[in-house]
Amino acid sequence: MIEMQSFAPLMFAGLIVVLLIGFPVAFSLSALGLACGFFAVEMGWFKPEFMSALPLNVFGILSNDLLLAIPFFTMMGTILEKCGLAEDMLDSMGQLFGPMKGGLGYSVIIVGFILGAITGTVAGQVIAMAMISLPVMMRYGYNMRYATGVLAASGTITQLVPPSLVLVVMADQLGKSVGDMYKGAWGPSILQVLIFALYTFLLTRIRPQWVPGVPKEARTMSGAQLWLKCLRGIIPSAVLIFAVLGSMGGLPGINTAICTPTEAGAMGAVGAFVLAALHKRLNWELTKEAMVGTMRITAMVVFILIGSRVFSLVFQGVDGGIWIEHLLSGLPGGQTGFLIAVNIFIFFLAFFLDFFEIAFIILPLLGPVADKLGIDLIWFGVLLCVNMQTSFMHPPFGFALFYLRGISDTLFKNGALPRKVESNDIYLGAIPWVVMQLVLVVIVIFVPETVTAFLDKKVEVDMNKATEQLMQMGGGREDDAGKDPKEEDPMAVFKK
Repeated sequence: MIEMQSFAPLMFAGLIVVLLIGFPVAFSLSALGLACGFFAVEMGWFKPEFMSALPLNVFGILSNDLLLAIPFFTMMGTILEKCGLAEDMLDSMGQLFGPMKGGLGYSVIIVGFILGAITGTVAGQVIAMAMISLPVMMRYGYNMRYATGVLAASGTITQLVPPSLVLVVMADQLGKSVGDMYKGAWGPSILQVLIFALYTFLLTRIRPQWVPGVPKEARTMSGAQLWLKCLRGIIPSAVLIFAVLGSMGGLPGINTAICTPTEAGAMGAVGAFVLAALHKRLNWELTKEAMVGTMRITAMVVFILIGSRVFSLVFQGVDGGIWIEHLLSGLPGGQTGFLIAVNIFIFFLAFFLDFFEIAFIILPLLGPVADKLGIDLIWFGVLLCVNMQTSFMHPPFGFALFYLRGISDTLFKNGALPRKVESNDIYLGAIPWVVMQLVLVVIVIFVPETVTAFLDKKVEVDMNKATEQLMQMGGGREDDAGKDPKEEDPMAVFKK
């Protein structure tokens, strides 16, 4: 006979099995949640009326104003990835850094960081950068594993750099401000770029033949003309980033938000149309593709969210939250032990699940436990976001590797590549970059200031000083400070 105390672990095990089957996650979650709910009602663990809360939960999701930011930011990223901005920036940055050893690698890392802050889509970023940079890297003798690794890793930075969609979802699930989540992500984002650049620099010293410089005669521009082209790509992008993030308080040093995330996303979408017009790429075809892409991503997010809510409602009904809390809060090592165990779990889960699925399914189970352990939820959310970068990179299911595999085959068939890129080079080339992403996870765990240093400082109030100031302002006497207000004569006001 199954007891309710043992049903929550069975539900969680069933969740893992259903997700591994490969059927669409949203429908798998809904089916599993409903089946378990009907079974729990049949067993008498909760009344049938408990399930009547499900429609209200679903309507509550759909009426969440914060989630409206997702289609706006998606629209902004889709337009910018198709408007030629990536091509212009990679071309100019490649010529600027190209002559130095590892220069093409540096340019890919920097452009990946900038594009990550304005596009937010891994697929478009990896494909755009590979189409432009991979033929050039092969032409000048770059090591194939380094070339494929830096292209895939630079594309995944977009999941961490604000205004990342993942951070919007994290903020919603953890009940925190999107602006604070963005502020906390800036430290790890910059640190990730520096780690990638340091690895490239070390290769120029240890294996200089892997990352040769581009001959100066191969440069088509130089001097003021080259700098002008670089600035034409960077300055409008920087203006858009500062306008969108600054307006919602998502930049360090800006403590006041004048826009909600939804309003900032709408402004970003309009700015993306303006940038596309400046690059003379704005047309109906681009607009149609952007609208279709936005519709697909938004529908996917909403259905996953609905499915996860169905599952979590039943899971909480059979005391699954209490089981998770007891399981994780009892780990040795306190906060550090909890964070290490959770990150190991998320890392392996990311082999099979998309970052949206992890955020909607797993985060609601982990967030309350982290809060009870006294862990800052902004730090916790950013930490998991750093970890979930690896879901696009580690073999054999990393989507960034799939995108790279597909575009490299297309380039070879079109004659843009001198030889075919082997799958072995793509998978082995990704390993050092996954290790670097895990190094960043370790740094963020043991140096929380990488996140918290960018957040607004909490105001500490000295109650003794505050009491003295109130007494002085109100003309109170020091000997009245300890009196109970309830003991005062209610007619004293009229007597005066």
